[in-house]
Amino acid sequence: MIGGASCNAEEYSIAEAVGELTASRGGIVLCGGGRGVMEAVCKGVKKAGGTTIGIMPGSTPMESPPNRFVDIPIFTGMSDGRNVINTKSSDVVIAIGGSFGTLSEIGLALKSGKRVISINSWNINRDGVKMDNYLKVDSAEEAVELAFNLLKFHTSKA
Repeated sequence: MIGGASCNAEEYSIAEAVGELTASRGGIVLCGGGRGVMEAVCKGVKKAGGTTIGIMPGSTPMESPPNRFVDIPIFTGMSDGRNVINTKSSDVVIAIGGSFGTLSEIGLALKSGKRVISINSWNINRDGVKMDNYLKVDSAEEAVELAFNLLKFHTSKA
């Protein structure tokens, strides 16, 4: 799950719902561990009794305190470089809102061949190039359903 440390009320609500729906289906959520969308998704996961992993930018809890809903904080000391960990460690990426950090994660995920599901996030296109791995949806329910369907397809081919 990726998204901005700053978000509006709609994005917060969507992220919380994505977290809750993901955890209710047995999914584990990995995110940047901070505020905004990251806090909201973790809060939703905890509502459903799930597990959250926060990939933190600093080396210590003092440098980058995880939000209160993070179960497993991983302190990287990598600042924005942690975006590589976020995307490479995820089976499917769901992007909600976000700024340039989220955009960098989207690019890294797509470059790695990951599927990215977008809700109210960046419009990604390149003249004449179809983006089969960048899937725009309108709701938390649609995002989570699509993510789990992609996971089924991925694991059935392995």
